[in-house]
Amino acid sequence: MNGTMRVHHTVWQRFRSSRKAIAALVLLGLMLCISIGAPLIANDRPIVISSSHGLAFPILRDYPETAFGGELATPADFNDPVVQSLISGSDDWAIWPIHRASPTRTSLDNPMPSPAAPTKQHPLGTDDRGRDILAQLLSATRTSLVFGLVLAAIGVALGTLIGALQGYFGGRSDLFGQRLIEIWSALPELYLLIIFTAFFEPSVWVLGIVLALFSWIGLSDVMRAEIYRQRTADYVAAARALGLSHWQILRRHLIPNSLAPAISFFPFRVSAAIFALSSLDFLGLGFSAEGASLGALIAQGKDNLDAWWIGGPAVAVLALILLALVIVGEGLREAFDPTR
Repeated sequence: MNGTMRVHHTVWQRFRSSRKAIAALVLLGLMLCISIGAPLIANDRPIVISSSHGLAFPILRDYPETAFGGELATPADFNDPVVQSLISGSDDWAIWPIHRASPTRTSLDNPMPSPAAPTKQHPLGTDDRGRDILAQLLSATRTSLVFGLVLAAIGVALGTLIGALQGYFGGRSDLFGQRLIEIWSALPELYLLIIFTAFFEPSVWVLGIVLALFSWIGLSDVMRAEIYRQRTADYVAAARALGLSHWQILRRHLIPNSLAPAISFFPFRVSAAIFALSSLDFLGLGFSAEGASLGALIAQGKDNLDAWWIGGPAVAVLALILLALVIVGEGLREAFDPTR
């Protein structure tokens, strides 16, 4: 245990010595924190309302106008002057987000035609549907980062498990598994996505399932070779002599001692997932209809070349995310390099 802790400490010291990697990791952390709090930063709904009818949290759920003394039982539209007058009494108060704009709602109070150039009300302008670009960027960044992290975690977990089983047992099971992987990797991923989107409405679940089916292949070969190399080590023989089962040997010894490739692989897998999502949204095969998307913004920028404020910020944010992930991945790869 002490030896493992010393190794982890050495790896962390190597990684921390790379200023670029640390700066990129901090940048990604800030972007993730800010984008997760996007509803609190850019939203056309109040965060909390205090009125004679009690406290309300419109940012979390819909409220009918009757909840604020109105006459309609339909969900309240907080851009409606009537609703605003209901929550602006002398004893009432409301806390609004910093930027009062929604990523999915068309701005009706903008005097300029859409797409509108940046103004004080819309610092990054609006798209061709009149939606605020800043609010869309915050929401799209959150979607891309969360989707990439979840998909990468699933791919790394599957690749580690499948590669570990192949490398540990070897023999016919390894040969059979390799033939299946070769057949599976030969399947056209893009065509499968097109087929699935023809039968099902594009959603985060459809894209996530299809991409997760292929995201583990690259890592499984690396983990297979690493486990195959370590399965003849003395500590594995000692574990077998003590009566540990195959699963216990894998879970307690082999997999923890072979995680360096998986950890180094993770940032690159995240960047690949984000790039795949943006590409599919750009082609219209993603789930941009459910909300804002970097790929959809870039596609709008392509269709509106004179409106630089649509595609320019989206390209900059996407490039910044991918560059930071690559720098973090290179830093991890150098930190786990035993020759350094």
